[in-house]
Amino acid sequence: MTEDEQPFDQEPEAEGEEGSHADDSDQDPGASPDRSFSSEIENRVPRDLEEKEVRVMGVYEHLEQGMEPAAFVLLRDDQGRQVLIWIGRYEAYAISLALEGTTPDRPMTHDLMKSLIDRLGGSMERVVIDDLWHETYYAKISVAKGDSVLDIDARPSDAIALALRARAPVFVAEFVLQQAAVSEDLIPPE
Repeated sequence: MTEDEQPFDQEPEAEGEEGSHADDSDQDPGASPDRSFSSEIENRVPRDLEEKEVRVMGVYEHLEQGMEPAAFVLLRDDQGRQVLIWIGRYEAYAISLALEGTTPDRPMTHDLMKSLIDRLGGSMERVVIDDLWHETYYAKISVAKGDSVLDIDARPSDAIALALRARAPVFVAEFVLQQAAVSEDLIPPE
């Protein structure tokens, strides 16, 4: 880890009157929704995933003078390849809590999602970060109920926060690892 990166372990401060979120848009609430998401999905090319299990190494904050702090989650496979995914402050906090094994007094969104899956008779099987398209990562959460498995599209940060709570494995597609792995050691190997 470089000197301008540090472990992320603080609750995000409320931003704005309604608690702005890193993924919130500044769109007029009455405006029609942006249709770019559907075109992204339509233009993504299916690939053979060759999934590799990764370990969530931690959540860190990148500090650069004159810039807002930015959080990222660091993943590492058994070959030592590292992938960092930039995430919002709320997701960083949720992942940090799960890594520490800390349970908040009141359930957070990811705790609620896990509870819903459990109480509806499902179980979270795994998370796969299965695509990287235009510098955006995509993930799927696999939920099993009985003999069927349902794959649900999710942001990787939400999928990771949920997987840690459910103690489910996290995988990354090989081509995503090849495309996104960083060469420098962001944290010392174990």
